[in-house]
Amino acid sequence: MAQIIPFKAVRPTRDKVSLLAARSYDSYTAAQVESRLRDNPFSFLHIVNPGYKYQKEISGQERYGLVKNRYQEFKEDGIFIEERKPSFFVYKIVNRDGLEFVGIVGAASVQDYEDDVIKKHEDTLEFRELLFKEYLKTVGFNAESVLLTYPDNLELEKIIIAIMQSRPEYEFTTTYRDTHYVWNVDDEVILEKIQNIYSQMPALYIADGHHRSASSYLLAKDLRQENPNHTGKEAYNYFMSFLIPESDLKIYEFNRLVTDLNGMGKQEFLIKLDEHFRIENRGMEYFKPSKLHDFSMYLDGEFYSLSLRKTKYKINNALDALDTHILYVTVLKPLLGIEDLRNDQRIEYSHGKRDLAYVKTAVDSGTFAVGFGLLPVTTDEIKKIADEGLKMPPKSTYIEPKLRCGVTVYEF
Repeated sequence: MAQIIPFKAVRPTRDKVSLLAARSYDSYTAAQVESRLRDNPFSFLHIVNPGYKYQKEISGQERYGLVKNRYQEFKEDGIFIEERKPSFFVYKIVNRDGLEFVGIVGAASVQDYEDDVIKKHEDTLEFRELLFKEYLKTVGFNAESVLLTYPDNLELEKIIIAIMQSRPEYEFTTTYRDTHYVWNVDDEVILEKIQNIYSQMPALYIADGHHRSASSYLLAKDLRQENPNHTGKEAYNYFMSFLIPESDLKIYEFNRLVTDLNGMGKQEFLIKLDEHFRIENRGMEYFKPSKLHDFSMYLDGEFYSLSLRKTKYKINNALDALDTHILYVTVLKPLLGIEDLRNDQRIEYSHGKRDLAYVKTAVDSGTFAVGFGLLPVTTDEIKKIADEGLKMPPKSTYIEPKLRCGVTVYEF
């Protein structure tokens, strides 16, 4: 059963939160980072990019140590404050598209991660896990939640709605035009009710943050071994998470772009595709697939629909039925010669918020030879993959919401 606990968060003062909160560092362009660091002394980006103070690129352990220093300076300057009592946080986001996401920020158990109570659907890269583990070990805090999801729960929904009737601790709109609301929950009766509800859930599912959760698990293993008085209740036994009901998740597809046809001409490529797909030329019509195992393809100025020939493809498990996997085993690997979906420089990914116009433009520019459009993966598909202990291909899902870094910070 899932163990979710409240924690004593470190968080910005009410007047600074809108200035401090930041997206994930890698979501900014270099120019955006530069402008925020130059114009906003309170941005969380100053903490994670400490070399800016010295106008120098700094990496590795030297950077980690400076990140810790910047974080301590923010605390010393009163930009961050620490909760007096363990708390949950009800967090609501209304994004610029009008979509609304509501969930609870709490601490999830690394033991649940190890025991597969917290289920995974995505492969991780070991070197990234180890890098982030060392980062966490040095800085001593985590400022970006793992996104977990659970089946809709009416009792928990009623508690959250009641909490949201009061004034939020934070209410701010970002330059990205998303509005964030945060309620602090420290009433012991309500905390216990929330914990009890989660404890009755047989499983939680990682929606986003597989590397962060894996690194937190590795960190806990290290610190357990180094602590002769380990009890299991230390802060390192948990990691900060944003828990959201399944119905609130918004899942977009990742479309695929490939630089060349692996030495084939257009007609040869179409003939080889015909083995596994029924192909229809859609001309200039923007064709977007509307059912499972159908794909859109943009090639040489025209759209095509590709419908999987079910007699030629066998489905034996949840992974076999996944469209990103089908495209990989029938097209990307055997025809286009792309085996390593993470590292092959010939393939790029475009999340579905950019739509097929982005795919068309990228191919028309000559940068890519062909683009493929897919349906978004569903929550049920994610859960089936995780329940069967399987892993999706990289870039199978682009999931919202995306929390801001630094709104709540978890120390260990």
